[in-house]
Parts: sequence; C-alpha cells; structure tokens
Amino acid sequence: MSKRAVLEVIALDVEDAVAAQAGGADRLELVTDMAADGLTPAAATVTAVRAAVGIPVRVMLRLADGFAAGAVERLVAAAREMREAGAEEFVLGFLDADGQVDLAAVERVAAELEGCRWTFHRAIDHAADRDALRKQLADVPGLDTYLTAGAAEGVDTGLPVLCAEAGRRGEPGHDQQLLVGGGLRLEHVPALLDAGVDAFHIGGAARPDGWTGPVSAAAVSRWRGVLGE
Repeated sequence: MSKRAVLEVIALDVEDAVAAQAGGADRLELVTDMAADGLTPAAATVTAVRAAVGIPVRVMLRLADGFAAGAVERLVAAAREMREAGAEEFVLGFLDADGQVDLAAVERVAAELEGCRWTFHRAIDHAADRDALRKQLADVPGLDTYLTAGAAEGVDTGLPVLCAEAGRRGEPGHDQQLLVGGGLRLEHVPALLDAGVDAFHIGGAARPDGWTGPVSAAAVSRWRGVLGE
C-alpha cells in the first residue's frame, strides 16, 4: 500500500484549482467567501473547476458563517444544484445550539447526496463532545473523512488530540480518515506522520500573498515534498 499522504488544498476558483493540481495536490476543497470560513460556491464555479482539473473536488455545503444548519431545505436544494453542476464529493457539518451534532440536518443532506463521499468539517472542533459526535455519525452513508485541527483554536492546541485519535482508527466512530487542517504548519507534520495521520488540508499555507492572492503551485509543491511524492 502506498505511503503517500493525501494533500487537500482549498480552492476558490479555476486559477486556484489549476495551480493546486500543478503543485501536486491530491484533492480540492472548493468554497467561496473565506471571510465566513468557506461557503457553498456558485454552480458555475463548480462546473468550471471540474472541467479544468482531473483531481477530486469536494464542494462545501454551508450557506452562512457558523455551524448551524439554518433552513435545511435550502441546504438540500444547494446540494441538488451542486450535483447538477458536476459535484460528486462534498463537505458539510452542522451543530445545534448546545454544540451537539444536528443529526437530523446531516442525515437529510446526506440522503440528498445519495451515497456520495463527504467530509464532516471543523464543526467537530466546536462540538461539546467530539467522541459522541463521531459515534452518532458512524453509520451515516458517505461519511469517509473528518477535517479537524483537534481543537477550535487550531493545530497548535489540538496536536495531542489529533495524535491520540490517529491511534484509534478502526474503533467505533473512528473508521473515517483524519484530515488535519486549521492552522496547520509544516513543523506540525513530522509528529502527525509519526502518529499515523495520512491526510493534510491547507488553505492559507498555499497562498504566499494571503487570501487576497491565488494558490501558489510552488507552495503546494513544497508541502507535497514534505508529505512524500
């Protein structure tokens, strides 16, 4: 089995997507409006990105800042529109006001995705009980990944949690891949690799000029080299 770690890069448009692929990204997370930490992109952007690159693209299903689902039927409509635009993989995650997983909303949207593979995003880092959340979601169709920093504050704080969870792969609620992102830096990588983490997610780290500038193929390539070719 290949030891190559997965490298996922946030893309906002076709330019980002092409640069990320050129730099060696394995997958894209396609979003818009990073001022709100990433929302559902326009359908036209999904279609254009899917046509421009050959790597998998996971499309965000999130209509407003925060982790509340809001109007679930609007999310379902967005999921349908994204699928019609060519999306085959997704990113989502909803909590209620008490920090518990909004299971009804997640299951309703997952049902619309008809078994497409999807990531539960960093809502897990804001959950009241992340282990309970994992167990509640264990049997939801299509869920194959958790995007997490291990803590709401980011990887600096969450590193011990991430290393511990990496060692629990295969336990109930821990079958999904751990995709580490959220303040992730290159100096975190050796400890995470040693712990068994095999998937990494970068956004700002792929953009030397910050979120006002595009993804840099060279920056992505640097991460690719550290993670293994």
